[in-house]
Amino acid sequence: MRSIRTPFAHRRARRRTVLATTGLVAALTLTATACNGSDDDKSGDKAGATATSADGDAGKVEIPADIASKLKEHGVDVDKWADGGWKNWDKDKWLSEAKDFVNPVIEGLWKPERMRSAKEANKTVTAKDAAADQGVSDPDPQPVRATAEKTPYHDNAAPVGKVFFDSPEGSMVCSGTVVKDVNHPGKSNLVWTAGHCVHAGKKGGWYRNITFVPSYNDLGKPESQLADATSSQIAPYGTWWADWASTSNEWIQGGSETGGAGAAYDYAVLHVKPQSGSKSLEETVGAALDVDFSAPSATEVAKMGAWGYPAAPPYSGLKMFKCIDRPGRLSLSPALPTMYRIGCTMTGGSSGGGWFRVVGGKTELVSNTSIGPADNTWLAGPQLGKEAEGLYQNMSRTYGGH
Repeated sequence: MRSIRTPFAHRRARRRTVLATTGLVAALTLTATACNGSDDDKSGDKAGATATSADGDAGKVEIPADIASKLKEHGVDVDKWADGGWKNWDKDKWLSEAKDFVNPVIEGLWKPERMRSAKEANKTVTAKDAAADQGVSDPDPQPVRATAEKTPYHDNAAPVGKVFFDSPEGSMVCSGTVVKDVNHPGKSNLVWTAGHCVHAGKKGGWYRNITFVPSYNDLGKPESQLADATSSQIAPYGTWWADWASTSNEWIQGGSETGGAGAAYDYAVLHVKPQSGSKSLEETVGAALDVDFSAPSATEVAKMGAWGYPAAPPYSGLKMFKCIDRPGRLSLSPALPTMYRIGCTMTGGSSGGGWFRVVGGKTELVSNTSIGPADNTWLAGPQLGKEAEGLYQNMSRTYGGH
C-alpha cells in the first residue's frame, strides 16, 4: 500500500472531477446573520493580569489569574511567557496531559501576514503501518478533484474556518467547523477539528496560541490582492482563542507523527472566546452544525463531503475547497475502528476540516479529515461514536456556559 500522510496542514493535489451532489451542497449553504501578570503580581486575585510582549509580532498579553496560576504550577515563569517564552519548546517540560492545556491570549499575534505564512506539517505513515488491514479496507477510491467553495464563504459555508497554532516547527494551520452546543442552544462557542491540530500525541504535548478564524478570507481573494489586507478582510468574524481544548485519550497516548494507534481517534473540540466582544461564536457567525455521533457504517451513507483550506501545493491555503464522494472503509489495524475514506485531492491545511452528510434534509458533521496518502488521492477520517460524544458532552457541560 502507498505511504500515508496526516494532513496536519498539508498535502499536494491531483486530478479528477468532483461528483455532483446538489442536495449536500445546498444543505450546507447557510446564511450568516452577523459579520462583523508575573510570579509576584499582587493582582493575582483579580480578573486577570496583563503584560507587554517583547516579541515584535505580538502585542499585549492577557493572562487571566487562573491561567497564570496554572502556568506557575508547571514551573513556567509567567513574565517570561508573556515576553515570548511561549516560543521555548523544552520537550522535557512540554505540557501534555489532558489537564495541562493552557492558551493565554496574545493580542495581535495572529496578524494577516502571520496567518498567511503558517505552514502545513507533513505526517507520513509507512506502507508497513498501513498494511495490516486484514482485508477490511475497501479498494482505494478514485481521486475526486477538490472544487473551490463559492464566495462569500459566510453565505455558502459559514461554519467552516481555519485553526492556527504554534508548534516547535513554527506557525501551523488546520481547518475546523463551528458546531452546535446542545446544552447552550443558539450560543455555541465550540469548534470541531482534528486531535493532531491541538496536540502532538504520544511524544509531544499541547500546541500553543490555538486560534480559530471562521470564514477566513471570506471573498477568496488571491495572494496578489492580500498584500495590504486588513484584519477584517482576512478574519471577517474576528479571531477566536481557544480557552480550552479536548482530544481523545487515544490520540494523546497513541498519536504520532505517522498517525499511529491514535489515528482512528483523531478528533478534538475547542471551546473558544472572542478576542473582543461578548457575543458567542454561533451568534457572530450566524450558523453552526449538529454533530452526528451515531457512527454510521460507510455502507449506509451515500455521500459525504469534506470541507477545508488546503495549504500545501498546488493550493495556497487562502481559499476554501470541498470534495464529495461515496465513503468506503479504511482499516489501519484489526484492533482499531475502521475509518471513513473518500476520494479527494485536498492537501495539508485541510486537516481537521469537517465531513458532512445530509440526514433528513439537515446537514450534520459526521467526521473530520485525519490522514491521507502521499499522492493526495484520498482522505480518511475517524468514526464519531460514544467516545467522541463523551468528549463533546464534557466540553459542553464543563465549559460551554463560559
